[in-house]
Amino acid sequence: MDHQQLDSYLRIQTSADKLSAFITFNRITDEFSTVLTELEVFVRSKGIVHGIKLDVLEQICINPLAYCREQTLIAQGKSSAPGSDGLIRYVFEVDNGQRKPAEDLDGKIDLKEVTQLKNVKRGQLIAELVEPQPGPAGMTVTGEVIEPKHGKRVRFKIGKNVVMNGEQTSLYAAIDGLITMTDKGKVNVFPVYEVNGDVNYSVGNIDFVGTVVIRGNVLNGFRVRASGDIRVIGGVEGAELESDGSIEITSGIMAGNKGYVKAAVNVKSSFIQDGNVYAGEDVLVSQSIMHSAVKAGRNVICSGAKGLIVGGMVQAGEVVLARTMGNAMSTATTIEVGVNPQLREELLELRSTIKQSIESNEKSEKALAILDQLASAGQLTPDRLALRTKLNATKRQSVTMIDESKTRMLEIEKMLEDTERSRIDISGTVYSGTKIVIGRYTKFVKDSAQRITFRLMDGDIALVPYHN
Repeated sequence: MDHQQLDSYLRIQTSADKLSAFITFNRITDEFSTVLTELEVFVRSKGIVHGIKLDVLEQICINPLAYCREQTLIAQGKSSAPGSDGLIRYVFEVDNGQRKPAEDLDGKIDLKEVTQLKNVKRGQLIAELVEPQPGPAGMTVTGEVIEPKHGKRVRFKIGKNVVMNGEQTSLYAAIDGLITMTDKGKVNVFPVYEVNGDVNYSVGNIDFVGTVVIRGNVLNGFRVRASGDIRVIGGVEGAELESDGSIEITSGIMAGNKGYVKAAVNVKSSFIQDGNVYAGEDVLVSQSIMHSAVKAGRNVICSGAKGLIVGGMVQAGEVVLARTMGNAMSTATTIEVGVNPQLREELLELRSTIKQSIESNEKSEKALAILDQLASAGQLTPDRLALRTKLNATKRQSVTMIDESKTRMLEIEKMLEDTERSRIDISGTVYSGTKIVIGRYTKFVKDSAQRITFRLMDGDIALVPYHN
């Protein structure tokens, strides 16, 4: 069949993005007959030159009746793929808590150091930016090149006492000190405050714009605040420890239900007893968590040779991992995942803000109604006029606050519902008396079980075998 005859039978169309081409029969008769070379030349004459599916064209030649009633894809282009994202290459090793602690056959745990003391000198290179790379270019079915997509650029998150070069590609220390990662990945170089012994009456409370190293214990009632990390070589009693970085306690926390330990990044301790602990990211414990309130934005990992969680409440945004949960005496123990404690607290604050704004609005409206009546009677003094203007501004502010708070509440509620990654892992035994909460779902353990994972499946908490 010649070109003109094929034209009367066939129509070639492309998709709007020119990444697909289709063939459609205008009509079909017994006279229709073509071979692959003819059909390919015809398709190419219509401007389709890339990604032609010769196998499909061949089938149309062999059995046109099978294709005469539908639109058939005969060429497929290739869209450009995203390139690799830029990244920050640190000169020192960064342990951002992504790796799971390694465990040997005896159950001893090798917890990577949360607070790695990295000494640097002024002017020393800390990190370099790696530029994003373009992905492969694409091509339309008509042979036009689709420009490659670059990956996302990254930027340094600048903390204290660090400087960039003119090109903003390298980060340097501005002082001698310790490199410390704080909340949201900020890089800082902090000076160090060392206490060679206990934090007691002879030392007093500490509030330091830097990293604090205590080569002893922090005793009952004392307070240590640091904008860097806090590292305690001894133990912590019922004291208040707060850090914008991470907190590491070598000997453990025995708080007697007093004070708290709060870190924007991670908390690492050998044990926590009768304590109140909060970490923006992970809580890493090598022995036990007993009768404590522990909250982590991401994970709580308690999986050493003992790896015991018993009594109190442990909350994590994503995962709680322990060797043993609860005990044979069915001590009430609550393990909760899928709820970021920070987000939950923010949600409560937003509800309170909305309530206060609505009450404020109602008062403003009542006062404005009275002022409007006075205005219509021509009795509005300059003072009352000023009050009316102020009340209108307050009302507008309240309405804006309510709208913003409701929008943020919806965002948080959506995040709280995303519980797919949330799970509770037990590498040993979970005992009856343990309460399991995942997102909005609750399950009480009635019979003890070994080596299991609790996770959400089909709208309920399910038990599946635990895998390392």
